[in-house]
Amino acid sequence: MYWDVKKVCPMDDYLIFVELKDGRKGFFDLKPYLDRGIFKELKDKAYFSQVGVFLGAVTWPHEQDIAPETLLAGLKPIKDSSFIPSN
Repeated sequence: MYWDVKKVCPMDDYLIFVELKDGRKGFFDLKPYLDRGIFKELKDKAYFSQVGVFLGAVTWPHEQDIAPETLLAGLKPIKDSSFIPSN
């Protein structure tokens, strides 16, 4: 699908870098979610860094995920490739 995530990397300050299969790239800020329900666990930096992609979605091991609509609405696009992590 157009919103499938190809790559995700944890960044400082509870940001994640996201690259979509359609070529869009950007940063998504998780700070607004850290005091909500199951997302509270993401405050642990070691756990936050376990972010990954499962079936095209941003996920963590204990079933936290970001809904595609939320991800697209909050994605801050980047055009300069110098800001893209190499992981």
